[in-house]
Amino acid sequence: MNDVLPDQTPRWQYLEASARELLAAYCYQEIRFPLLEQTQLFKRSIGEVTDIVEKEMYTFTDRNGDSLTLRPEGTACCVRAAEQHGLLYNQTQKLWYMGPMYRHERPQKGRYRQFSQLGVEAFGMAGMDIEVEILLLSSQLWQQLGLTEYLKLEINNLGSSEDRANYGKALHAYLSPLRAQLDEDSQRRLDSNVLRILDSKIPDTRALLDAAPRLTEFLSEASQLQFADLRKVLDQAGIDHVVNPALVRGLDYYNGLVFEWTTNKLGAQATVCAGGRYDGLSQQLGGSSTPAVGFGMGLERLLLLLEETGKFPDGLGQKVDLYLVVVGGVALQTQALLVGVALRRALPGLKIFTHCGGGKYNGQLKKAYALGARCALILEGETTQNIVKIKKLDADGEVLELPLDAVQTWLQNYFS
Repeated sequence: MNDVLPDQTPRWQYLEASARELLAAYCYQEIRFPLLEQTQLFKRSIGEVTDIVEKEMYTFTDRNGDSLTLRPEGTACCVRAAEQHGLLYNQTQKLWYMGPMYRHERPQKGRYRQFSQLGVEAFGMAGMDIEVEILLLSSQLWQQLGLTEYLKLEINNLGSSEDRANYGKALHAYLSPLRAQLDEDSQRRLDSNVLRILDSKIPDTRALLDAAPRLTEFLSEASQLQFADLRKVLDQAGIDHVVNPALVRGLDYYNGLVFEWTTNKLGAQATVCAGGRYDGLSQQLGGSSTPAVGFGMGLERLLLLLEETGKFPDGLGQKVDLYLVVVGGVALQTQALLVGVALRRALPGLKIFTHCGGGKYNGQLKKAYALGARCALILEGETTQNIVKIKKLDADGEVLELPLDAVQTWLQNYFS
């Protein structure tokens, strides 16, 4: 887990503001839910035989004897909240959320045990049009951030639950005679959740899967047609993509479309954004049957990608328009504070840094230059005064003397 320091927060704010602006343009609404949930929520949704549930969740028993878990992902929480508050029954919803998630993983580049995620979820729409919109939205964010050329869209069709059940039987029949050659995790999953083996990163196991049955051989005609229609629209929209038959995602609730946006700029941690359709999750959690599709993206990885590719805009960080220099006693310091308040009220867009803590004139001016202030308002003397100085902090360094009551008009003109 890591701290985000003041020199780093402007980059976070830039990314978060870009996402918020785009989501507002698509008319998605923000939803917020707790960091803690009942552990059973994630066991029922993600699947007990997954890396997340088996190895990565932060789970504890509270004073009442309830098993609680820090949320490892947001989709299950969003479904729980939407169902609990009646947002899903005979309705469509387009929602988003942003905040910390928790997984006890081995820390790697761009990955932390507390990490920030942006999630987008759409409920109540079964057609491929909402799937395309979700992909267009993510694609437009890459364009907005200048990252389009560094990201590749991989998609796959998992079919219906019946399709996957039939495929699971065939995959089990193929792998059973090869059990001894599988890695330890895959041996355990062979009988509990055979499709998870497709997600294995172990080279020897991946080699065995080369000759395995393909999911495409078991997909229903309706599922194949919707996937084909989606690909046509993506082509029309100019979104390049590849079909990756091995893409299954690491959570059990997906069906139909699954996708990942990947990059070759971050080493082994290639996935920046991932998601898909999960029509059965609401019912699986005890709610009504609700078609749903969404994605999650790790903000740390996106920030790392922006840094690696040099796509952060120039000038991010604290911007100071006016530095209030105060050289005098308590009465003048008090006046400076009141002047600052009055100017902020009159000119709400102006960023004013009021010097506190005393100090010599040259030291204060040096700090004003260091902060990149455009000008300094100088109050000097032991008593209150009606005449003040304004120093432009540019190459000329012009100094003006003005009545205090004329400062507001001068600043308004200067910064307009």
